[in-house]
Amino acid sequence: MQPENKKRILVLGIGNILWADEGFGVRAVEEFHRHYVIDDNVTVLDGGTQGLYLVSFLEQADCLIVFDAVDYGLLPGQLKLVRDDEVPKFTAVKKVSLHQTGFQEVLSAADLLGRRPRELALIGCQPMNLEHWGGPLTTPVRLQIAPAIKLACKLLVQWGSPAKPRTAPLPASERLLANNIDRANYEMDAADLAARD
Repeated sequence: MQPENKKRILVLGIGNILWADEGFGVRAVEEFHRHYVIDDNVTVLDGGTQGLYLVSFLEQADCLIVFDAVDYGLLPGQLKLVRDDEVPKFTAVKKVSLHQTGFQEVLSAADLLGRRPRELALIGCQPMNLEHWGGPLTTPVRLQIAPAIKLACKLLVQWGSPAKPRTAPLPASERLLANNIDRANYEMDAADLAARD
């Protein structure tokens, strides 16, 4: 059971794994879940491209961490942490995909209901390639998954719910994504297809 004084925290990954670097947020939250144990007051969620369906999850959270691919106008693979009132601005800049407008709407809907998380953190990675249908993350973006997770872990410490490293990564049966779409298997399949072309 969750202690009364603990903040309710949502760790969310959004994006579309079918469009190369657009999958950064989902891949980051997948790796976080695979390698860390969290307290009962913390929820880890693959939000994919669910848009307004995510409002109910935001309504229940005091604090929100979002992993996402964001076009900040930086060099490919650069990470940028944006906090609180700055977050909505960056979920709308230079729209890189359909889900981003959806997430700005999610924040606005939760705000209108008076139930937006009090503390927001967007851990965004500058994408390199969003045009490769079925393609994997590019190397500069993939290399930012571990640093992005470290940033999330620092935030969880600040919010009083530190993540603890697992003694061993979760088995495939307990991961957020099914075996055929987890990053390693998905990228192996994409590489096989490219080799056949």
